[in-house]
Amino acid sequence: MKDLINKLLRGVVIGVANIIPGVSGGTMMVSMGIYDTLIHCITHLFKEFKKSILTLLPYAIGMLIGILALASAINWGLENHPLPTNTLFIGLILGGLGPLVKKIDRKKINAASVIAFVALFALIIWMGFQNKDSIQNADTIDMNLGQMLVMVVMGVIASGTMIIPGVSGSLVLMLLGYYKAVTGALKTVASGLVHFDFAALGQPLMMLLPFVLGIVLGIFGVAKAIEWLTAKYPTATYCGVLGLVVASPISLLIQTNMAGVTLVTVLVSVGMFIVGFAAAYLLAKGSKE
Repeated sequence: MKDLINKLLRGVVIGVANIIPGVSGGTMMVSMGIYDTLIHCITHLFKEFKKSILTLLPYAIGMLIGILALASAINWGLENHPLPTNTLFIGLILGGLGPLVKKIDRKKINAASVIAFVALFALIIWMGFQNKDSIQNADTIDMNLGQMLVMVVMGVIASGTMIIPGVSGSLVLMLLGYYKAVTGALKTVASGLVHFDFAALGQPLMMLLPFVLGIVLGIFGVAKAIEWLTAKYPTATYCGVLGLVVASPISLLIQTNMAGVTLVTVLVSVGMFIVGFAAAYLLAKGSKE
């Protein structure tokens, strides 16, 4: 039971991370020590069906809870208290770096490993400097067959970036102009389920179902690529992942609105960082994978 609760909580963290621009669900997986396990389960789903499903299901349920139940609360925190909210996630990111660092064989670090680290570090910093406020995102999208196909493609792109550590699927969606429409549909579905207003679910589900199909396709494709890279070029791959993860906190701070920051805000932010760091450390420590 303790292990099940641990998996559900880690799933909640991953789910919340995936809906916040600038935060990567893949980074949370790395920080909690479960990245390789989840990638293996995804790529071996049909070969090891029962084992993979039993492993993935608690995380999937936790992710769904995080996305539907905590999206509004996290968005409220980002709008009203951006620095403490982001330092919480910075703590979550850095709290579990130990297992990732241990995977890197220092004796095998070469030029390719250094290039992978620097290039992917720079990519995340560049993404952090992108001015999200200048990106026009429509609140709703009129759905037709062509647009449904587009949503499948958006799902593939979003899911691929969601499981790559350091790359924020939500930020990519925002840059492509679909973030508000997708998150708005999620909020409508959550509200409709809570209030038993099933008539309100039609339009958002028309958008979300092809999007979810794309997510499934994208997850399998990217997971296969990551598994191949870690098998063929483990040191360079993990160095690249480290670059993505280490750059994520810097990217988050770049995007944080610092207006109105006071000494109290800084102290609260330090406290939130400690909470996030401790939570990630304990969740990673509690992992049996």
